[in-house]
Amino acid sequence: MNQKIGVLMGGFTPERHVSLESGRNVYSKLVASTQYEALPLFLSGDKGAYRIFILPAALLLKDNADDIHDALLHPTKFNRSERLLTPIRKEAAALTSHYAKAAIFIPQEVTFSDLKKNIDFIFIALHGRPGEDGTLQRILEDYDIPYNGSGIATTALTIDKYATNQFLAQNGFHIAPQRIITKKDGMEDSAIHAIERIFTYPIIAKPVDDGCSAGVLRITNRAMLVAYAAASFRSEPLIAADLMDILGLQTTDYVPRQERFLLEKLIQKDQESLSCLETTTGLLTHIDPNGNTLYEIFEPSETVSAAAILSLEEKFLAGEGHNITPARFHSDAKVAAMIRGSVKHQLATIAQALDIQGYARIDAFVKITQKVEVWVIEVNALPAMTPATCIFHQCALNGYTPFDFIDAIIQYGATKRNFATSTPTLER
Repeated sequence: MNQKIGVLMGGFTPERHVSLESGRNVYSKLVASTQYEALPLFLSGDKGAYRIFILPAALLLKDNADDIHDALLHPTKFNRSERLLTPIRKEAAALTSHYAKAAIFIPQEVTFSDLKKNIDFIFIALHGRPGEDGTLQRILEDYDIPYNGSGIATTALTIDKYATNQFLAQNGFHIAPQRIITKKDGMEDSAIHAIERIFTYPIIAKPVDDGCSAGVLRITNRAMLVAYAAASFRSEPLIAADLMDILGLQTTDYVPRQERFLLEKLIQKDQESLSCLETTTGLLTHIDPNGNTLYEIFEPSETVSAAAILSLEEKFLAGEGHNITPARFHSDAKVAAMIRGSVKHQLATIAQALDIQGYARIDAFVKITQKVEVWVIEVNALPAMTPATCIFHQCALNGYTPFDFIDAIIQYGATKRNFATSTPTLER
């Protein structure tokens, strides 16, 4: 019998829109296969009470996650259109029963207990909390439901950009100098002077635990720093117009309301470096017969953004961004190959230190001095799986089709719990 895979997407954070695109892509690859039966699941509700729904096709194909979320929690409009379709469905019942035996027309709310009884594996296509912070992983382990990606401890760490990089720094890896700014710190002159003693402009400001480039800005002066703090610590849902102007934000740009944010030194080429490239690199893990974890590091991609910071659209939407794979480390092919080998080895040691499982993406700057230095920006333990994301370009160079890659992730997740302990090795 085919394995039954629940693809869980959506959520209630601003990253639900990318999650929807990831989930739809994974679902479409699985449902077209002869190996799996796929079930589209949408996480709704809020952080206090999760609600999971099996999506009918009419909702799965809606434009964005907000429309789906609204239809699930306020189903009146959806039910009205369903009444119009009921006679048509009755007339087509013979065809439907033959060609689409498991067709779902009305959203069905399910519990984790229901999922335990009816599926073999959950593919987490959520981004941000609660899918990437260990919360969902703990629930799934409590119900003994296998899932993709890293476990509780790793995801609880990697959701926090500051904690992750401080951990890596303590283990000897290169990271940008960082500082947490909290709401209670305020933005008085003394606080600003303290920041300016540590950092020189430009500075990177970002949320501590949001992903997908949301709220990441290049701060070039004191006025922008004060405005970013005011936007972050605001009490109203919308950012004030004057702050939008100072920060150079468009109406569609997003800075989350938050109690704290992160400042980082901008990593860039200096007098000692021959070059400095921003890269993003995917990886896949495997288990050998002895239960050891093997890390397969893909070819790094060079990220090229239209502005100082790569936007969400450039990262994940087709035609919006440019990623060059493999990265252009050097004009000489032999030198470039040597650099790539060093970068991949360093990324493998980083993944090993964090106990990354399944797959991941590591964003980093690669500085070429007298040696090759990988400076970690952030680690994404459950990277986006949208059709345009460059992890699919990278895995293709290693011989994987998109389905092969997704299949390998599922097979690893289904197998890893059979081994109580494993000793990670560096590369495959």
